[in-house]
Amino acid sequence: MRSHPLDHQPGVVRNADLAPLTTYKMGGPARWLALVDSPDDLVRLSEAWRKAPVPLLFLGKGSNLVVGEKGFPGLVVRLSGQFREIRNRGPAVRAGAAVPLPILARETVKAGRLGLEFMVGIPGTVGGAVRQNAGCHGTETRDVLVEAEVYSWSSGETTTRTPDRLGLGYRYSNLGDDETVLSAAFRTRPGDPAEGEATMREISRWRRIHQPGGTLNAGSVFKNPPGDAAGRIIDELGLKGLRIGGVRVSEKHANFFVADPGASPSEVKALVDEVRRRVAEQTGVVLEPEIRFVGEFER
Repeated sequence: MRSHPLDHQPGVVRNADLAPLTTYKMGGPARWLALVDSPDDLVRLSEAWRKAPVPLLFLGKGSNLVVGEKGFPGLVVRLSGQFREIRNRGPAVRAGAAVPLPILARETVKAGRLGLEFMVGIPGTVGGAVRQNAGCHGTETRDVLVEAEVYSWSSGETTTRTPDRLGLGYRYSNLGDDETVLSAAFRTRPGDPAEGEATMREISRWRRIHQPGGTLNAGSVFKNPPGDAAGRIIDELGLKGLRIGGVRVSEKHANFFVADPGASPSEVKALVDEVRRRVAEQTGVVLEPEIRFVGEFER
């Protein structure tokens, strides 16, 4: 078999297991997995990729994601190193794309800057927050985002984009599959760290009470339809506990689907499809998945 330019890049692993890198702990391998520690490394990798482009997947904390049993037939990129740095804790906090959102929330509060406390309840990274306009407890990323640095793998160019230029909507941005967030700056205000810590404790307490922590899940499965909540609709139809194979609708929160150890990605997909079908059939509401299915599935 002819070698690919990616085969010769430092930090690139062939046939890498993706299951440990997702919150569901399931899924097949990536054809290539690259751990990238700096912008220079990213540029070199993208230059090799442009010689023979393959599908791209940018992987953060692995939440809101299901990888098929047969894996991902392209390059999976995980940012680390310099991309995990919080470079400015002033009015506009700038953080690398790989910074976990709970860490960003806690570090800014510790520095006496408030406004990002809601991020303590989101199990993702800065890059994922920009790409999906992540939010919870009434605040979204676009409400606090000043700008994001975005790198295009196809052109090799880095641009700075405001929320308007990113087209941020409900769990949506206009970022392409070949574009990755490098860093983002967030608007904060001065305040008492004790106030921020109290807010974060309340958010964490709410999550412990209302969401199935300590289980294999990928966060909210469906986007909320306008003026309603997907979990409420699913619950009202009596679908809590509905099971396909090793995956069930959580009895604690109906918009979370919990997997048993050894459950398969296709079972997750089948349960999502079945719940979506029943909701549409019985209410006329067509739920849109927030969870992403990538790669190749067995069924």
